[in-house]
Amino acid sequence: MARDQTAARRRAPGLDSPQEVRRRFLPRPSIDPEAFGRLSEAFARFMGTPRFLIYMSCFIVLWVLWNTVAPGDLRFDPYAFLFLTLLLSLQASYAAPLILLAQNRQDDRDRVSLEQDRQRAERNLADTEYLAREVAALRIAMRDVATRDFLRSELRGLVEELDGGREDGDRGRGRTRQGRPDGRPEGRPGAPTLGA
Repeated sequence: MARDQTAARRRAPGLDSPQEVRRRFLPRPSIDPEAFGRLSEAFARFMGTPRFLIYMSCFIVLWVLWNTVAPGDLRFDPYAFLFLTLLLSLQASYAAPLILLAQNRQDDRDRVSLEQDRQRAERNLADTEYLAREVAALRIAMRDVATRDFLRSELRGLVEELDGGREDGDRGRGRTRQGRPDGRPEGRPGAPTLGA
């Protein structure tokens, strides 16, 4: 008995082995889901147009007129219009799943689009945060940088200090502002002075 169980275990495929492909008596038709989806979307798009409503209304009016006004031997659907009712219910039974399939495909596209929009928004947020940090770093760095107006005011103050110091020194020695009592500048001949 133990041998029979062991043999049965060997014959039965485990979860780690692939399942054998069974042959069918009738071959399964291969349907391209993408082509079928495009067809269902085109059908649903056409059914949502005023043209379809006008065509359908004209068809029903012609059907009813033909089966009420035409001679009796040419009428194919008597007054209860059972055949017309059957055709309309058949059309509705096919239209509903096709419209649902088209809506599912649109939902899938919307989901992909929303995911791409979310990723794009995350990238934009990261870029914006990076730029905000860079601008803040530049503002902090600019606090330590001397501006043109600051440099001018500092230089102006230094020139005034130098001129003030020179005037004090000239008064003490009895010299003119130019440097020597005779009016010639001090230092090398032809050298410009700072106040000139």
